[in-house]
Amino acid sequence: MNEIFCKHLLEYRKRAGYSQKDMSEQLLIEESLYSQYENGTAEPGFDTLIRIADVLKCSLDELFGRSGGYKRDTSGSGVMLREEAVRYGSPRAKKKVLIGLQDFRRLRELHAYYVDKTMMIGEFFNSPYQITLITRPRRFGKTMNISMLAEFLDCTKDSKAIFEGTNISRTEWMVELNQCPVIFLSFLNIKSDCSKGLCELIGETVTKEYERYYSLINDSMLSDREKEKFNKIYRALADIRNMESWRICIIESIRTLCEVLSLYYGKNVYLLIDEYDTPFMSANRNGYYSEVRSVLAGFLSTSLKGNPYLERAMLTGIQRVAKENIFSGLNNLTVLTVNDSEYEDCFGFTGEEVRKLLDDFDLELTDEVKEMYDGYRFGNKDIYNPWSVTNYAVRKRLAPYWVNTAENSILKDALRERGTTFEKEYNKLIETGEITTVVSLTTAYYEHQSDASLWGLMVNAGMLTIKENLGDDYYTLRIPNQEVWSAFRELTAFSLQIDEEDMQKLFMELIRGNIDEFAERYQNILLTLPSYHDLQCENSYHMMVLGMCVFQQKNYIIESNRENGNGRADLLMRAKRSGYPNMILEFKYTKDKKEDLDKLAASAVEQMKDKKYDVNLGTPVYYIGLAHCGKQAVIHYQKS
Repeated sequence: MNEIFCKHLLEYRKRAGYSQKDMSEQLLIEESLYSQYENGTAEPGFDTLIRIADVLKCSLDELFGRSGGYKRDTSGSGVMLREEAVRYGSPRAKKKVLIGLQDFRRLRELHAYYVDKTMMIGEFFNSPYQITLITRPRRFGKTMNISMLAEFLDCTKDSKAIFEGTNISRTEWMVELNQCPVIFLSFLNIKSDCSKGLCELIGETVTKEYERYYSLINDSMLSDREKEKFNKIYRALADIRNMESWRICIIESIRTLCEVLSLYYGKNVYLLIDEYDTPFMSANRNGYYSEVRSVLAGFLSTSLKGNPYLERAMLTGIQRVAKENIFSGLNNLTVLTVNDSEYEDCFGFTGEEVRKLLDDFDLELTDEVKEMYDGYRFGNKDIYNPWSVTNYAVRKRLAPYWVNTAENSILKDALRERGTTFEKEYNKLIETGEITTVVSLTTAYYEHQSDASLWGLMVNAGMLTIKENLGDDYYTLRIPNQEVWSAFRELTAFSLQIDEEDMQKLFMELIRGNIDEFAERYQNILLTLPSYHDLQCENSYHMMVLGMCVFQQKNYIIESNRENGNGRADLLMRAKRSGYPNMILEFKYTKDKKEDLDKLAASAVEQMKDKKYDVNLGTPVYYIGLAHCGKQAVIHYQKS
């Protein structure tokens, strides 16, 4: 922590005549934590800083050694504490990028690089929807944007300085700055391997909002009844030992907080919930969803349905939990998916924003950059992955930076569970990079498991993007870019139960013309497959190798069972790059253990040449015949 702050905190505490214990009691924190504030080993959050300044009767400027002051003004029916506007340092000639920082105020205070998305605030005010759920992939700016919206709306803040110079600062919407009571909850990190842990995390998150308003409510002119309603829930949130009492309180907590804030300010409340579905996904992934579903559903339902103290609400997440459950009867909810035009350029970077970002860091928006990170379609806008582009700007190396572990675990389980229809479509996707199918964008897969909701999850999670909306929930989907192809390699390796590195090395031997090494690696893969029963026909081997081809889509156009010459080649790999061989693979299978696999593999090579599967292929061409019996394989090949 800033040494000046630590020094001044100690001085102002002693001047006020307080001990560290006195301060911890006033701030409702542990004495050990307060001690860490003074010695610089822990850093108070902004809300705690405001409470410290209030207790010590000084300003934040004075605590940090700046000139300025702290003011009180009135709004509605109560006294509102507000930080005096502060200028946070001077702009840097070249601003630094703070990767992973998702707090708007902190980002602006540190003068870090910021791609301006503040016009989302104007769109929010112009929106006709009372309750909005926006679904977008992870790391596309949801948390930053909700944090920004909270800073703009919240009447306990003075945010003029941090919005100075932004796009929204030049509009008429600035009259709305810091005019409203706000409840802001981020469920981004509400994840646990057990139900109790999840409930504790939710309780802690809600408690922080109660603490933010604790002094204000208890020092106000509200009735004792209203104060006790507030304090009863505040006390109960900290005691999860009595689970039944805790469940009742957590379900009522946001509605009650809305009520007392509405009475205090004489205005209804704005509710902002970031990554609302993270607890649902954590519970599903760890196998205790049924234990917490009623709590999660009750919490959201009571907060949003028929809440007379709610002005408007915005939620963000990956997908919508099924309407017939927590959202049943909520007629004023509008779900905006990646297919809708509202907020289409607010999450992720547009091409022009990427061009400027890269230019600011002495880089160019080349075709290689586009191929790696471009390709998403939100509404009518082409969008780049912001996390990956920002990492590239800093590291100056084209690589996959986007990791989507939470959703990938669900996808892995789903790939294992889905039937032959989905498997056929998935193989088509791996072969061509796109698929036309029925897609449900507004149903959570873990609530309603179907092929349509799984394709919807893959779109909402950023694994696929919409190429064309054909109507009646029919879409053409495609894999957006090379970065996402790398994620599909991981998924495909998992579904085939084959090590990624083994698949990568297998094809590298083939491309280099080391056919004997390819044959040896291929045989080892078959021998280590966990299930013999998955290899029951020629098509089993064909589909397995087709799945492996996901590792070569950057180098090859993959064609499966396509007409070429006088027949249909099982697999045809057309080289995209000069110096790479074209390859034709033909699969043979027998149940007869006495049949000569050498002859069978040789016949596959002859078939390819006799039927001229190599028509319209350049040179060189590798003809590869693969004969199988169970986990045994023999490979014959010729080179043109």
